[in-house]
Parts: sequence; structure tokens; C-alpha cells
Amino acid sequence: MLKNMPTSETRSRAGLAAALRVSVSRLSRRMRAQAGQSLSVTQLAALGAVSRHAALTPGELAEHEKVQPPSMTRVIAALEERGLLTRSPHPTDRRQVILSVTEEGERLLKEERRRKEAWLAQRLAELTPEEQEILRQAAPILERLSKV
Repeated sequence: MLKNMPTSETRSRAGLAAALRVSVSRLSRRMRAQAGQSLSVTQLAALGAVSRHAALTPGELAEHEKVQPPSMTRVIAALEERGLLTRSPHPTDRRQVILSVTEEGERLLKEERRRKEAWLAQRLAELTPEEQEILRQAAPILERLSKV
């Protein structure tokens, strides 16, 4: 059960949805606060997506990140200007380019992840072993919920 949330409020599906929405949003904000101030949330998300998927076109990246192509064009330009992202010719479509993360971009992503995971590990250490086990079991379920 979620602390400070009456059992009756989390018993219904709608109540559980509301409680999770608040908790996940709050946790997400606190995790973002641990990030370095060098990139915007959108820039960091885009860089991470290119790193995970390795070969995305700008249009695929915009679709993946649920932003309009002109907005993604500005994000890509900013990341490229900082030396975090490069463009290379598409192997089969000369009108397209493929985005790749540079070594500096990978270093920045690794540092961001390390900082956030260290903060979260510290917070997890404050929980009881039983609470940690509940979260261990909930992690794959939350991952499934996050898939579109």
C-alpha cells in the first residue's frame, strides 16, 4: 500500500490510477532534478533514444519522442552543435540521414544515468527490505505500463 494514501482510495482502479499518477510524476520530477543542467529534458530524451535505437532518422526520432518534426529539427541541431550527435547519409535513401550519438554524447548520457541511479539507490536504501522487495516485484509491471 502507498504510504499516506488511505486504503479505500487505492482499492478502486481509478483510485490506484490517481495514486500512481501522482507518485510516478513526483518521482519523475525528482529524478529530472538530479540531471545536470547542460541539456533540456527534451534534448536528453532525444539523445537517449538515439543511443538506445542506434539508427534513427530525424522523422523516426520525432515520432518516437512524440514531438512535431520541426521541433525535433531544432533539438537535433542543438545536440549536433554541442558535438553530442552526428548525421550520416542513409544507406538506401539519399534524402534521409541517420543520427548517431558521439563519444561525448555517450559520456554525457552515462554520467546522467549514474547521477540519477546514485540518487535513487540512496533513496531505496532508506526503505525497509520488505518495501524494497515490493518495488523489485513492481519494476517489471511498471515497465509494462510504460510501453505504448
